[in-house]
Amino acid sequence: MEKQGTVENQLAHTIDQTEYDSRYDRTAKKLLANKQILAQIMKGCVNEYSDCTVDDIVEKYIEGTPEVGSVGVHVDDTNRLKKSTDVIKGSNNEDSTLTEGTLFYDVRFDAIAPKSADSAEQEEVIRLIINVEAQTKFKPGYPLTKRAIYYCSRMISAQHGPIFTKSEYGKIRKVYSIWICTQPSDGFENTLTRYSIKPEQLIGEAQEETENYDLMSVVMICLGKPGTENHKGILKFMEVLLSSTRSGSEKKKILEEEFGVAMSEELEREVLEVCNLSQGVRAEGREEGRQEGRIEGIGIGEIRMLVQLVRG
Repeated sequence: MEKQGTVENQLAHTIDQTEYDSRYDRTAKKLLANKQILAQIMKGCVNEYSDCTVDDIVEKYIEGTPEVGSVGVHVDDTNRLKKSTDVIKGSNNEDSTLTEGTLFYDVRFDAIAPKSADSAEQEEVIRLIINVEAQTKFKPGYPLTKRAIYYCSRMISAQHGPIFTKSEYGKIRKVYSIWICTQPSDGFENTLTRYSIKPEQLIGEAQEETENYDLMSVVMICLGKPGTENHKGILKFMEVLLSSTRSGSEKKKILEEEFGVAMSEELEREVLEVCNLSQGVRAEGREEGRQEGRIEGIGIGEIRMLVQLVRG
């Protein structure tokens, strides 16, 4: 009976931890979908917005108009819904194909690119598609950078139909996939890396227009501990926002005073909830580490069935 109770407790703990992690994941995604948070990320990671103010990005460049609202589940679904709140639901949050199954993006949305001085009189509006992902496992069994590049490729291929048809490749929009890695490996902490397509002149000096090849960029925001030289800007902002060691009041103070975030009641509540959940995940993670390997390889559905069987 003692062994049975131990197994039951271990299985129940695993289920509780999985559901706890799922709740944290949902809350973190909702927080990242806030326009003020997205604006900070865009200013710190996306070239097109480096010279913009955060307020301008929120008010002018993050799309929330009917023609660029949320898109349905399927790649070829062009039914865009009206979104007028401060939370971005994204365009094509979910990509689905018959052969690849369903792919979910944490946050995905359209944005208008600011006009440069050279193109100030240009009438055509340039739009970007931006994806933001929160990632806790830096080495989930495959190179994370390859997954990010795949996401960019999917966001480009999914434009066929809704944005361009046949040979209208000139209409393809540039895409960004931005990954916030909360637990990077040694050597990656407090680093910000961007991967983009750039020309390499092998013979001659042919000059192609940048907008014709600069169509995808992957950005890796790898967080780390405070006190290092690189702990500033977007790296500090995201560390404060998602920290499992800082209190809610400390987060609020830094976000307001150092980064100018207007902490509405809803945003403050979400920041506090992520803080509480991340502290719980951290504590549960230590307990999970002590039990690691005891029920390794069992799927969540199987675990639930086993708990029911054990409880009789």
